[in-house]
Amino acid sequence: QTVTELPNIVDQIIVVDDHSSDNTRKVAKSLGVQYIRHNKNKGYGGNQKTCYLTALKRGADVVIMVHPDYQYSPRLVTAMCAMLLSGHYDIVLASRIIGDQTTRIRSMPLWRYGANRFLTLVQNVLLNYKLSEYHTGYRGFTRKALKEIDFENNSDDFIFDNEILAQAIYQGLRIGEISCPTSYHNEASSIN
Repeated sequence: QTVTELPNIVDQIIVVDDHSSDNTRKVAKSLGVQYIRHNKNKGYGGNQKTCYLTALKRGADVVIMVHPDYQYSPRLVTAMCAMLLSGHYDIVLASRIIGDQTTRIRSMPLWRYGANRFLTLVQNVLLNYKLSEYHTGYRGFTRKALKEIDFENNSDDFIFDNEILAQAIYQGLRIGEISCPTSYHNEASSIN
């Protein structure tokens, strides 16, 4: 469903299968997307490294990473690309936190919302920066940003997301945010 709702401005769709045992290959092939399979599980961060390096190698000017579990609306790709191509931002995060508070609190499980707010507060203090969240699985980068960040040496685990943003902040890259409606359901990703 995520792939079928991507706007037609998307030039390339790359699916990286992190050695899953489900039908990822079959589904990817049926959708006609570019498919890469890891020979072994490289982890959440390792998967993103492959995505970003592949996109750069294929000449992408803008790279949008969205989790395929339909937790995030793929329709925001157009707005995120516009923000990145405007020259005002190097990175754009789709935030589950900004926007209508009633909808946000109703849609995000309370434990997840509380953990997100606490961790974001700590990170904002430590990094002397202000983001509404650091933990979104929907983010966009310009080619320039990905070339400037040494993400290849980051963790292969979930901390990858935090590391890449800390590097961007340290390097003075400009980060924008856009409100993103989310859907939490059984297939939505979670930390194990």
